[in-house]
Amino acid sequence: MQPLDRSCARTRAWVDEAMRRVQADANRSADTHLHVLELPAEWGVQAYLKDESVHPTGSLKHRLARSLFLYGLASGWIGEGTTVVEASSGSTAVSEAYFARLLGLPFVAVMPRSTSPEKVALIEREGGRCHFVEHGTQVYDEAERLAAESGGHYLDQFTYAERATDWRGNNNIAESMLSQLADEPYPVPEWIVVGAGTGGTSATIGRYLRYRRLPTRLAVVDPENSAFLNGWALGVPDYATGMPSRIEGIGRPRMEPSFVPSVIDRMFPVPDAASIAAARHLRTLTGRWVGGSTGTNLWGLYQLVAEMVRAGRRGSVVTLICDGGERYRHSYFDDDWVAAQGMDLAPYTATLETFLATGHWEPPPAG
Repeated sequence: MQPLDRSCARTRAWVDEAMRRVQADANRSADTHLHVLELPAEWGVQAYLKDESVHPTGSLKHRLARSLFLYGLASGWIGEGTTVVEASSGSTAVSEAYFARLLGLPFVAVMPRSTSPEKVALIEREGGRCHFVEHGTQVYDEAERLAAESGGHYLDQFTYAERATDWRGNNNIAESMLSQLADEPYPVPEWIVVGAGTGGTSATIGRYLRYRRLPTRLAVVDPENSAFLNGWALGVPDYATGMPSRIEGIGRPRMEPSFVPSVIDRMFPVPDAASIAAARHLRTLTGRWVGGSTGTNLWGLYQLVAEMVRAGRRGSVVTLICDGGERYRHSYFDDDWVAAQGMDLAPYTATLETFLATGHWEPPPAG
């Protein structure tokens, strides 16, 4: 039998050029800004916000989309003319549509029919096509079916997010933020706080901290209806709530394959009203529009800072601005929308204001 040779000079040349384009995008945009969040000097705690909203597609998911495309190219799954498919109605699909357009590839986002027109418009603006299903639980199987029928590639962010990113470095988000802290008063943070959507960001950061043998601890904040916190606390890898999250980009109705519980040191439940109140609070404090997931992050960060202040412990804490709030002016920043959701932000706003004034954390009563 003659040896098989599946190499093709044209195919390899196309992949080489695709790699160059995606890596060039990383050179232009990977090092996002690290902002100081001003806290009272006498507390001895420095807080930082890594601003992922400045990526070309406006969110943290730009990193994930880049990694998924590089992973697919390097694995031989994406080639010239490949139809790329994803199960996403949010920022991941917007970013993936951007990279598909960069490479001249067709892109299909599978999403619930209830997806907001604003999100559909963002995906279509990047050249993507939206394929609708009736219920959110149908997106996984439908994306897999469409990819198989077209001979394309299902990116499957919920499976591949934790392995597509190089957690050892290569300017991943953990390496980037720690290098930016090098000349700060406390260059090795006490805590890094993130949310979990796929689980890829928390997996990357947690692994990198262990790889670098750093004492920094990882805290993950989780919104209402999400399965991650209970699955982590109970040690149940297939825990599910079957309910969607109102805080876009984080929280899932099931434990996703990319979520790695063992790298997480602590988790916080965050009420949705607290997430939205904190996003608005940050807007008032800094003038920056941020999404609800950033508010979730801030709610957890403030609790950790309050613990440090109470213990007299100095140091630094870091979290992410996941995306800009402009996408949410008709939801999280709309008083009528908030009221229609049955949420009262006032008690949570009072907690945030009391914390900044006193350093004490006094959350509203549960329920």
